[in-house]
Formats: sequence, structure tokens, C-alpha cells
Amino acid sequence: MDVFLMIRRHKSTIFTDAKENTTVTELKKVIEGIIKFKPNDQLLYNRENSVMQDEQTLQECGITMASAKAQAPCQLGLALRTSSGEFEPLEMTPYSAPPDLPEVMKNTEASNGQEQA
Repeated sequence: MDVFLMIRRHKSTIFTDAKENTTVTELKKVIEGIIKFKPNDQLLYNRENSVMQDEQTLQECGITMASAKAQAPCQLGLALRTSSGEFEPLEMTPYSAPPDLPEVMKNTEASNGQEQA
């Protein structure tokens, strides 16, 4: 069955889907096609922020059709190997929230755009 994934690194997000029996290595090859980093230069982190092992399937990592739906994809973290040979620390920049509405645009009690008498 298909699982839907949201792979995050810094301010970037990759949306993709895969089968439950896809290995972590196969998923890294998909990511390689997008960001051009070899699979051995990638570390994938699961929802608990622990490193996913290459030989494991997504299902073995707890990513199933029930936990990774199209409407609510499973969020994974991605870290890449730096030029010094070490992996960068995992960083997923939080999404921003929209600003508060100005007072004139906030809903008033039962007005529905009509003036009250």
C-alpha cells in the first residue's frame, strides 16, 4: 500500500509517496534524484528523531498506510553529509504562522456582513 511522506530539511520540504515495503535505501535513491546527494551522504530520521537504518522497510520503521495518509503525510527529517565528512545536525525550520487578522476583518457577532439596526 502507498504511504505519503513529507521529508524536511532546514526550510525545504519534499513530498513523495512510496510503498510500505520500500527500503530506506530505495527512498534515499528517490531523494537523490531530487537533491543530487548520494544515498550514503543522507541520513533519514523518523518521527522520534532516531536514524532510520538503510536495510529496514518503511513498515518496519513504523510508517504504514494508517500513519502516513495523503491528507496527513508522515514527517521525516533529512540531514546531509558536509564537505568535512560529518553529517550536519538535524534541523527542520518551523513553519511560520499567518499574522493575526486586523480588528476590522474579524467576525462580529451574527453580523454576516450586514449592519445591525
